[in-house]
Amino acid sequence: MEINYNGFLLSDDKSLIQIDRVYELLKQQYWTEKWITREMVDLSVENSFCFGIYKDSALIGFARCVTDFSTLYYLADVVIDDKYRGQGLGKILIKFITEHETFAPLLGILETKDAHSLYEKYGFKTSRGFAMRKDPH
Repeated sequence: MEINYNGFLLSDDKSLIQIDRVYELLKQQYWTEKWITREMVDLSVENSFCFGIYKDSALIGFARCVTDFSTLYYLADVVIDDKYRGQGLGKILIKFITEHETFAPLLGILETKDAHSLYEKYGFKTSRGFAMRKDPH
């Protein structure tokens, strides 16, 4: 599935994903910067349903869903290149995912420290006391 948005391409075609670029973007994020490796990114992309945002074929946004394709998905690694923030790309990416034919009928879960208002616009609700977390070692 693909859509065009203000000169950007949003796609779920995994063959377009640029692993080195995903790794570069994720190394800059608070949730992965200290422990993620290139090999981890390889495996996570290989074993997830992935979404990319492209400008002139260059990957500038990314997200992935870990799912059983039946009951739920875990939304992870949502990232937009700093140079392209403020253009509504995070919003359109979350809309693209939550309305996607594969994910619209499923329970969606995610973890965020600072983007609650973004996700709430697309139906996510804070669930206090529900989620637990074990950080990687």
